[in-house]
Amino acid sequence: MNSASNKYLLAAALCCALAALAHVGCIVFGGDWYRFFGAGEQMAQMAEQGLWYPTIVTSVIVVILCIWAFYGLSGSGAIKRLPLTRLALVGITGIFLLRGVSFVGLMPMFPENGLTFWLVSSAICLFIGGLFAVGTFQQWSFLGGKNA
Repeated sequence: MNSASNKYLLAAALCCALAALAHVGCIVFGGDWYRFFGAGEQMAQMAEQGLWYPTIVTSVIVVILCIWAFYGLSGSGAIKRLPLTRLALVGITGIFLLRGVSFVGLMPMFPENGLTFWLVSSAICLFIGGLFAVGTFQQWSFLGGKNA
């Protein structure tokens, strides 16, 4: 690992990896984990019934979070530069921050999720988005150039 790695992007990558692991836990341990993390009773019951939907949705989230973790590591300088790193980091930052502030508009679309879920998950998204934002800003000049 590069000793001059950007600590904010490293922290953002770690947060994404931990979030991915929590989602894997939902797949492995089922309904109780879906309930604990606030995914809603419907998702928990579908998982307990062995339906494929919760596993597919959660697996897609795991893959996305893992990709984002790798881009955080790439932008930090901890691993080799991935293609379109600058663009990816801006997009990831935007998605996390947008998710963090748009929960009021999303709540009616997912009525099974309680207020606690929305407040906690939105705060987490804002925190991770902030890490990506600060880290990307700090690394901006190093992210330019070929395959940035």
